[in-house]
Amino acid sequence: QVQLVESGGGLVQAGGSLRLSCAASGRTFSSYIMGWFRQAPGKEREFVAAIRWSGGTTYYVDSVQGRFTISRDNAKNTWYLQMNSLKPEDTAVYYCAASLSLGAALKTPDYWGQGTQVTVSS
Repeated sequence: QVQLVESGGGLVQAGGSLRLSCAASGRTFSSYIMGWFRQAPGKEREFVAAIRWSGGTTYYVDSVQGRFTISRDNAKNTWYLQMNSLKPEDTAVYYCAASLSLGAALKTPDYWGQGTQVTVSS
C-alpha cells in the first residue's frame, strides 16, 4: 500500500521560507515523478512542481519559478519543496503526489498525500 506523508507546513510572514517534506513508502519509486500541488480556499487544486525520481529533471508552474525548489533524497524515499520569498497568495493546502507519467504528474497524479497547510501572512 502506497503512503505519502507530508510534513513542514505552518504559518510564516511574507518574504519568509518554509520547507515541505514528503516521505513515501509502499513501493519502489525509481520510475515515478514526484510532485507538489496546492489548493487555496475557493480555488481548484493546481500543479506547483515536480521532479523525476531518476535523473532529477524538474518542472515548475510559472508563479513559483525562481522562488520554490523541488528536490529529492532517493535513499530516504523523500522529496522536498523549499519555498522562499513566500507571498500571501501562496497560502494553500499543499499536497505531495506521485505519478508514473508526466501527464499525470502535471494534472492527475496516481497517489496523493493528505495535505499540509501553509499560511503566509502579509
